[in-house]
Amino acid sequence: MATVISYGAAEVVTGSCHLLELDSGTRILIDCGMFQGRVEKRNYEDFGFDPKTVDYLLVTHAHLDHVGRIPKLVKEGFEGTIVITDATVDLAEVIMLDSAKIMKEDYLTLYKKAERRGKENEVPLPLYKEEDVREVLALKRVVPEYDKSFELCEGVNLTYRNAGHILGSAFIEIRYKEGKEERTIVFSGDIGNDNDMVLPDLAACEKADYLYVESTYGDRNHQGALESVKEFKDVVINTLDNWGNVLIPSFAIERTQEILCILKEMYDKGELPECKVFLDSPMASKATAIYKKYAEELLSTECQAIKKRDGTVFDFEYLKYTQNVNESKAINNEKYRTIIIAGSGMCSGGRILHHFKNRLWNRKNAVIFVGYQAEGTLGRHIVDGAKWVKIYHEDIRLQASRYTINGFSAHADQSGIIEWVKNIEDLQRIFLIHGEKDKQEVLREVMGKKLHEKAHIVEPEEVIYLP
Repeated sequence: MATVISYGAAEVVTGSCHLLELDSGTRILIDCGMFQGRVEKRNYEDFGFDPKTVDYLLVTHAHLDHVGRIPKLVKEGFEGTIVITDATVDLAEVIMLDSAKIMKEDYLTLYKKAERRGKENEVPLPLYKEEDVREVLALKRVVPEYDKSFELCEGVNLTYRNAGHILGSAFIEIRYKEGKEERTIVFSGDIGNDNDMVLPDLAACEKADYLYVESTYGDRNHQGALESVKEFKDVVINTLDNWGNVLIPSFAIERTQEILCILKEMYDKGELPECKVFLDSPMASKATAIYKKYAEELLSTECQAIKKRDGTVFDFEYLKYTQNVNESKAINNEKYRTIIIAGSGMCSGGRILHHFKNRLWNRKNAVIFVGYQAEGTLGRHIVDGAKWVKIYHEDIRLQASRYTINGFSAHADQSGIIEWVKNIEDLQRIFLIHGEKDKQEVLREVMGKKLHEKAHIVEPEEVIYLP
């Protein structure tokens, strides 16, 4: 009997890591991501399984909480085959290298402080280095195309379908033999919000026996895309007209590209007041270049039309990509009418902290949150109404206006999840992953009422038997 054990993203959103073991003995790992927020210490713990025994690693998409521990997996003995889309390879390389760089910088900072107290041996080493990322990229890999089934190994077939979440993202259908019967298990990864700003909509899942589905926003519905864009535009225009600055902590992948598309549209239509727009994130700049690379192949029809018309999907006159630290610091010289897009998306590090320190105290400024803020992050603290925040050991009074616009989310909301699941035929069991437990409980109840299906909330390292 096949089993699945979730070593991450069980009763929490992050740390995606699910091990499927088939009757044949084949061991398939779906994602290997980092924990973020209040559970991030779990990144340093053992996986709970021996990486040497894993035959295949299937990657749904390139976000850090889905790929961030792959170099650690390889360091600890994984030598199998990685199945991953072309675009995900490109984005994951950027994400993992950036992660290695940040961990190295954090380690050196902590080491210097500990050295003064004679406790440098107590500082944990980085999970991995840049050379470990290179080892990942050197492994054998299979590059699937959307909607084209292929044999992974004897008795196991895979189909990757467009998840509409970020560039290259997929939900994965795994078909395998259980005795004489064929079974299908689907791992959703993260499924998209169908706002069609940058990517095509989430593909349909037609048939599955078992479904592991994300539940990040299982307790709520997003504001509609049109309403979200209008609210975003209103905040930007009003803040700039009041000679303030707009700060946007943004995830480097997908969210940044959506924001650039909206600002470009505003510029093209003459709606954007004269200002300076800074994309102050080397990783976001690299990710945007990758989006440009796949514009004619993987982006939405609207983006393809813009590319055909203007020769560029994202660029416009006011936009500047900062290339180095000095250019980032120089943004401080701009006292008003700037829009600053910077990482990290949950404000747990990155250049956004520098801009927060210099601008949160000014009531003319505005902060726009356009993505999920995990428990324990600075972003969540601010969203929850903090009046003071500590940045670089300095207490900052938060007087800037703050806005949370969740219609930009790259995750499906409760209605989106229900709509996607209800069309899956032959579904026997639903397993909820990638969500905080209180939100999963809401979704489970709604599924019971609307789908007449009893979903199961997966516990950490719970062994699920698939009869």
